[in-house]
Amino acid sequence: MQINGLAALVTGGGSGLGAATAEHLASLGARVAVADINQAAAQATAGRISGLGIGCDVADAASAEAAFAAARAAHGPVRILVNCAGVGTAGRILGRDGPLKLEAFERVVRINLIGSFNMLRLAAAEMAETDALEENERGVIVNTASVAAYEGQVGQPAYAASKGGVVGMTLPAARELARVGVRVMTIAPGLFHTPMVDALPPEVQASLGASIPYPPRLGRPSEYAALVEHIVRNRFLNGEVIRLDGALRMQPR
Repeated sequence: MQINGLAALVTGGGSGLGAATAEHLASLGARVAVADINQAAAQATAGRISGLGIGCDVADAASAEAAFAAARAAHGPVRILVNCAGVGTAGRILGRDGPLKLEAFERVVRINLIGSFNMLRLAAAEMAETDALEENERGVIVNTASVAAYEGQVGQPAYAASKGGVVGMTLPAARELARVGVRVMTIAPGLFHTPMVDALPPEVQASLGASIPYPPRLGRPSEYAALVEHIVRNRFLNGEVIRLDGALRMQPR
């Protein structure tokens, strides 16, 4: 699918992978709507790319519907959805204060997994009503999982479960939506230089980067955005999860 002139919606676009993706798609000519729970951050990213900034809780049906309506009114029907919104709250199943609070587990799953599905279902419905492009393609949906879906560490049961769910729904979603010409892909990033990592001491950041076989550094958000571009352009990529991790395999701790 050619990107120039198409409408795109990027969740979690206020920072990190989402912001880099929104900026990259805009540089390729896409009309980009930036959605984030932090509306000010979404508008800041949108301001840099002449896009639309939207406050959106991806796990809330009404909020997500309103985001799609706003994006549609500004740019037309969404053809590209990139789900980057997510949280990485840590917590052991059995911690010093007892078992992990069920609400904490539920919150992570709700945002990361249910939120991704919520946006996917609405995008699919909108894309299905658009005119078909070359080879009857109507849209592309890119979800974000994590290498934690495969090698979840101690303290990551909620995060690993939520990202494992994103991995698990990729193929059935792609199979179902094939009939309307919508492709579904997932990227599973490893350790990337994002705001969460920025909060760590420099020596910890260096240690994390050194744990990656090659290149021995943290991933750059621009590298994630470049993969999104390739997925959108390469029509034969569908129903798959791509690890973007420099051959990293996470250790138990």
